[in-house]
Amino acid sequence: MAASKDPRPCSIADTLALVGEKYSLLVLREVCLGNGRFDQLVRNIGAPRDILATRLRRLVDAGILTKQPYSERPQRFEYRPTQAGLELEPVLMTLMAWGDRHLRTDSDRPMVLEHSCGRALTPAVTCRACGDEVRHEELTARPQTPGWTVTGPTAA
Repeated sequence: MAASKDPRPCSIADTLALVGEKYSLLVLREVCLGNGRFDQLVRNIGAPRDILATRLRRLVDAGILTKQPYSERPQRFEYRPTQAGLELEPVLMTLMAWGDRHLRTDSDRPMVLEHSCGRALTPAVTCRACGDEVRHEELTARPQTPGWTVTGPTAA
């Protein structure tokens, strides 16, 4: 089957177009950890400098990071998350938890996030309306784009 020239309208696809490039989420991880200087990012991510510079420019242009000078001679900048960037932090936490569960053992977790309660964070997606943890079998998809159903486009 050939790829559709008009794929499903999707906020996940739109988000991945912005932050799904190689190294982009790792940049956000480091900036959220407080490592926003270029040399720190190069060291901690392992990205080539030119690619890292491109990712940083794109994340700043998209309003996910801000670029603030910390030295004038030589001119150097530090990157910090905006509110939009901070709103992606739970996505990073959830990805990390999935990787810890499915790709690691308890003894080889590279990092543990500790919550202010003093316990290791175990992120969970909850419904803001009722407070219950979200489970797949309790969800119902309701496409909002005209001409689309859950299974795909409606017949023309």
